Amino acid sequence: MKFIETRGNDGQRPQSITFSQAILSPMSSFGGIYSPQALPSFDLDFLRQHQDSSYKALAKTLLGMCNVDIDESVIDEALNLYDKFDDPTNPVPVEKVYDDLFVSELYHGPTRAFKDMALQPFGLVLSSVAQARNEKYLILAATSGDTGPAALETFKNRDNVQVACMYPDGGTSDVQRLQMVTEDASNLKVIGIHGDFDDAQSALKRLLTSDSFNQSLKQHNISLSAANSVNFGRIIFQIIYHIYSYLQLAKQGAINIGDKVYLNVPSGNFGNALGGYYAMKMGLPVEQIHIASNANNVLTRFINTGIYDIRDAQVIQTTSPAMDILKSSNVERILFDMFGAQRTKELMLQLDEEKFYQLSDAELAQLQQVFAADFCSDEEGIDYIKSAFDVGYLMCPHTATCFKAYDTCRKNKSLKTIAYSTAEWTKFSTIVAYALTDTKYETDLEALQVIVEKANVVMPQMIADLFNKPITQKAIIDKADIEAEILGFIE
Repeated sequence: MKFIETRGNDGQRPQSITFSQAILSPMSSFGGIYSPQALPSFDLDFLRQHQDSSYKALAKTLLGMCNVDIDESVIDEALNLYDKFDDPTNPVPVEKVYDDLFVSELYHGPTRAFKDMALQPFGLVLSSVAQARNEKYLILAATSGDTGPAALETFKNRDNVQVACMYPDGGTSDVQRLQMVTEDASNLKVIGIHGDFDDAQSALKRLLTSDSFNQSLKQHNISLSAANSVNFGRIIFQIIYHIYSYLQLAKQGAINIGDKVYLNVPSGNFGNALGGYYAMKMGLPVEQIHIASNANNVLTRFINTGIYDIRDAQVIQTTSPAMDILKSSNVERILFDMFGAQRTKELMLQLDEEKFYQLSDAELAQLQQVFAADFCSDEEGIDYIKSAFDVGYLMCPHTATCFKAYDTCRKNKSLKTIAYSTAEWTKFSTIVAYALTDTKYETDLEALQVIVEKANVVMPQMIADLFNKPITQKAIIDKADIEAEILGFIE
């Protein structure tokens, strides 16, 4: 598999690069990112053959079809990290909630969020490539709450890598914050910033393309990469669980191989939706992908109108904070795949400079062939958590947004929907406890204990242990000081 640049080539970089090159240096010409030059394809016979395959077997087959330039032994070792999940034989359980709504639970890994699905294997792969090349890397991560813990978990104590992770102070749950600030490995640095996720992500992209910052790192023989989903090393692992979830529906008898389904995905940075889009292009029978947002509904307006407008927008803090994002990076890969590099460059540079762009009518029609979207208010999310619990399903507020899109986006009510649960209830316990009891709780620990009793569930040990760990990462700084803070860490 070769990778090319979403905004075209500047004449200074190669026309195409390999997978290993793309994960080590994820930013490309004109501030763009890398996308696959072509995707492999599969047919219904392939799906029938893999209906009973394990997750690891399916993943290895799909990675083999992508022909990534990673040693087979490294891929095997990376996929074996799924053994750390709750059930190694089924790391992604798919649970029936209603007759036509099934939830793919992506959060059964070590940090209880879907980012583990990609970051667990990705961390080992990147570290192995760096060691094979005898190079050292600084991995940057910007997080709205879940990427950070998962990146820190996968890279801690790995050779040839250091990690600097930025999160918005006050913009995560207590559990998410504790998962980051209690990390004590010497190769990890956690930085709280005064600002929101978009500030953290903008800082990450600026540093990735900063000549002066890169020169400072080179003085220490360190190169720069990223753990956010601008890195295709994340995306390639996110394609797999969409295909696996479809096969689980077939295995359960809910569909026949070949039946189309709706994929229903929380918006976020659009990496999850992009994985579904690539799975659809490869051959997965998907009728449409539904994007669920919260009150930060920039993507809802974009998909419904073709207008991406953040000129007067401010991030709104919601009960689903991992989606409190205005500028979703992976939309760029959709634009590139649909409209080509020149048009993508034009649109993305306009967004960078004017905070606005608009698709043509024909482009919007093409986008809407694949995507539909709606957003869910905090109040609606609480009601969806309550109604799901009434039928025996416990979910987080991000998953609840999918239930709104399930209600409003389906044109063919005879098709099944796969909604993606991106975090366990433990990550957002104050919201879930309020939904279940109509009582507000001040701390995550109190709320967790209430849910355990109310829902008769067990709190995972890795969550319970957080509240007794010492705080080791104490930096909270202005965004203007991020570069100096990181340089101080590597020195």
